[in-house]
Formats: sequence, C-alpha cells, structure tokens
Amino acid sequence: MPKIGEQIAALPMRWDKNGDLQILMVTSRDTGRWVMPKGWEMDGKKPWAAAEIEALEEAGAKGYIGHEAIGTYRYPKIMDDGRIVPCRVRVYPMIVEKLKSDWKERKERTRRWFSPKAAAKRVDEEDLAALLLTLVKKPREQPVIQELLKAS
Repeated sequence: MPKIGEQIAALPMRWDKNGDLQILMVTSRDTGRWVMPKGWEMDGKKPWAAAEIEALEEAGAKGYIGHEAIGTYRYPKIMDDGRIVPCRVRVYPMIVEKLKSDWKERKERTRRWFSPKAAAKRVDEEDLAALLLTLVKKPREQPVIQELLKAS
C-alpha cells in the first residue's frame, strides 16, 4: 500500500461588489491546470500557516487564513521521477485582503478569480469540485467561514 502524501492548500476567497463569493485559482506549473495554491506540510509550521505561505508564493495573496480546514480532497501527485503518490489535501479557507503585483511564482503561474461554480468546473479533482460547489449557496453560513469573517 503506497504511503499517502499529506498536503495543505489555501482556498483564497473574496466577496465582489455585488456580494458574490469569488475563489482565486492559479495554474499548475507543469500542466497549466487550474488548482488551489497548495504544497507539502512544512516542518515547524502549523498546517494553516503553511497554506498561507503557499497562497503568498503561488498566488501573491495575503489575508486572513482559517485555522480549521473547510474540507479535504485527494489527487494523484506525479513526482519528478514519474512516481505517482496519492495525496490527501486539507483545504484552509482564506479571505484575501491584498494581491501583490510582484510575487515569487508570478512568472510560472497565472492567477484568476472565479465564481465557486466556475472554479468547480475547472478543477480535475471530483472531491475538490464538490467542496467548491458547497460554496455556491450561502457560503457565509458555513461555520468555518463564519469564524474567519469574525476574525478578519
């Protein structure tokens, strides 16, 4: 049985002037698919703090990140040597306050805001799509997002 890789992701979000939720996505470096900013857990860092660093490095997003995961999804990570590692990704919601124009991976990725429904259509992972679709109706009523809004 292969070991499951544990990863963390940020789910960067904002509300537009109409009060509609938007999700910030980035393209992956290898295939250019739309993904959440994500990565491996980091030694000595809380998982949400690592997700916050990924959001900054991959998307140039700064803001408030939740300390509780909003959900998880799985995907097959293709390693540089061609091996496939099944990964479980814990997703931490983040309210974006600022997008930097100059960030670490800006030359390697594209970032764009999407509605939750449009974001769900663009991801390959079924359970991530399902998670995004839970944000289509009344996202502010989700307990994890309520906590985040109170804190921000």
